[in-house]
Amino acid sequence: MAHDHFEPDTYAEFVRVKVPQYDELEDALAGATEALAVTRVLDLGAGTGETARRVLAKHPGARFVLVDASAEMLAAARQALPTDRVEQVVVRRLEDPLPAGPFDLVVSALAVHHLESADKRLLFRRIAEALEPGGRFILADVVVPDDPGRAVSPLDSPYDRPDRLDEQLGWMSAAGLKPRVVWASGDLAVARADRPAE
Repeated sequence: MAHDHFEPDTYAEFVRVKVPQYDELEDALAGATEALAVTRVLDLGAGTGETARRVLAKHPGARFVLVDASAEMLAAARQALPTDRVEQVVVRRLEDPLPAGPFDLVVSALAVHHLESADKRLLFRRIAEALEPGGRFILADVVVPDDPGRAVSPLDSPYDRPDRLDEQLGWMSAAGLKPRVVWASGDLAVARADRPAE
């Protein structure tokens, strides 16, 4: 389950109300792509294309494969991005097989927390397999904080299933990636996980 329960026309306002540090989260994700040679990007839970737009600003030559469970959100993403930068638009859940790789970069913002723990572990394994050697996965999402008092994002939807950040870093490591946290605030975090160069 990803953005298929949201409306494209109201999502930008909705997400900033629910996640006050949304823009900081997205900026941290885009910043974590710097110093990486990026030509092909997989955006999981692409929504209206905000993440792809910010990554494209850092890597103007990149081409994007956009995945989301909502055809309506993907239609908005296609409109938000230059036509020649969108390689493929795929209506698919994150639990389903990924589009054919390899990718230099896989990104996901505020989508993976909709998955059950077991599905997150499987997704991280599939992402590791889809990455080029030396490629990078960047996860920007809601997590369960060590101190529940630090939670600021209201998770009142049956679609919200966040896990602890340390558990997710462990699942990335088990998938063969080398993860580290690049930004964190309250119950939000951005982690990058590199596939070792072969």
